[in-house]
Amino acid sequence: MIVFDLSCAIGEHRFEAWFASSDSFADQQARGLIACPICGDADVRKAAMAPRVGAKSNQAVAAPAAAPPANAAEPTPELVRKVLAEIAAKQAEMLPQSRWVGRDFADAARAMHEGRAAEDLIHGQASPDEAQALRDDGIAAMPLLVPIIPPDAVN
Repeated sequence: MIVFDLSCAIGEHRFEAWFASSDSFADQQARGLIACPICGDADVRKAAMAPRVGAKSNQAVAAPAAAPPANAAEPTPELVRKVLAEIAAKQAEMLPQSRWVGRDFADAARAMHEGRAAEDLIHGQASPDEAQALRDDGIAAMPLLVPIIPPDAVN
């Protein structure tokens, strides 16, 4: 596995992602399967990163610098609640603009991708295998971050 620092073109957000190899990154990038987790931009590139160079075997290895406290980067519960509330609010704002297709999500997404149906914003349900097949075929789809109750299950 290899980790890359990545950045998106629109917001210049930096994030890191793990890949099986450089070729795996290039393949996923070419197929548009990588998107910025902050803004969703699919124009993602490798960001500049410092290489990890090991010491020569005939030299003494310097002791690593003291690590910061384990909780130094941990978000507070209040911050986590705030971010989750913002995600839920944005999702609730977007869902009314999208059409519920239920269990036909994978078929509907594939039909739009292949030009057999008009482009539309949709949401629905897909099995993990169906979602993986969409990704393998380069069809852009992502899970909703906040679970919803399907319209046909609401009393």
